[in-house]
Amino acid sequence: MNIEHKKVLLPKRAGLFIIHDEERQMTHKVAIQGIKGSFHDIAAHHYYENDEVELICCDTFEEVFDTLKKDAQATALVAIENTIAGSLLHNYELLRDSGAVIVGEYKLRISHSIMCLPEDGWDDLLEINSHPVALMQCREFLSQHPNLKVVEVADTAGAAADISSGHLRHHAAICHKDAAKIYNMKILQEGIETNKHNFTRFLVLANREQAERLRNVKETNKSSLVFTLPHEEGSLSAILSVLSFYKLNLTKIQSLPIIGKEWQYMFYIDLSFTDYTRYRQAINAISPLTSNLKLLGEYKDEQQSI
Repeated sequence: MNIEHKKVLLPKRAGLFIIHDEERQMTHKVAIQGIKGSFHDIAAHHYYENDEVELICCDTFEEVFDTLKKDAQATALVAIENTIAGSLLHNYELLRDSGAVIVGEYKLRISHSIMCLPEDGWDDLLEINSHPVALMQCREFLSQHPNLKVVEVADTAGAAADISSGHLRHHAAICHKDAAKIYNMKILQEGIETNKHNFTRFLVLANREQAERLRNVKETNKSSLVFTLPHEEGSLSAILSVLSFYKLNLTKIQSLPIIGKEWQYMFYIDLSFTDYTRYRQAINAISPLTSNLKLLGEYKDEQQSI
């Protein structure tokens, strides 16, 4: 008997509308900064946990945003802030200038492990490699091993990849534990980060046409905006008063200087709400008080991982 596979178009979270067989999982093309085993990779797979992920690995965040422009079928996952290191200011600028739209978010707990080649052990180690932020986050652990040389590299997972491909004896990498399986490394210790409440928030991005098609107003309870204000006394407090009147929760505010305009700033804000109509009324109310108001995305607030 010939069975005809029905073709369907299915939306999934903030994913793409991809034609596929009903029996197969959806596949999401996701551009990230970094390589397999990086925290961007881990976050992407957690966000699309029930589907397949086809990674587009990029060296820089600029390359990630360029990929979104060139590939209409791609989404992107970009880190925007960390609970310890703070905001990634350059990514705010890239987001504003790119035309990309926020369609989701994921908050990943950052946990580091130390790993080495299978034939090495603690007594063999001479050097530890990792990204400078990861090394900073493991400062207490590193202080317990003063005999080991600490060397900064460009990427956490890249440290494991380089040790593995170069068969670098006596070297260890600090990165996510999942990198060990990918690069055939041996984990010596997990959870070596100093602060166990360290989270990074990632934004899920799409081009404007996809975002409009994917947006579900019934699930939308968060938005991100950017605007400028006149250099006048009380201009920001006026905005905050309007938001308070409409009972919106200001979950984040980030200011960035405007290049070439001394003491003038762009304000990036995140708002959460329970009433979409009231939220839109608030946006209409603050629009005359701002300049260059731009909606960066409306999406569902994502609970953080444990």
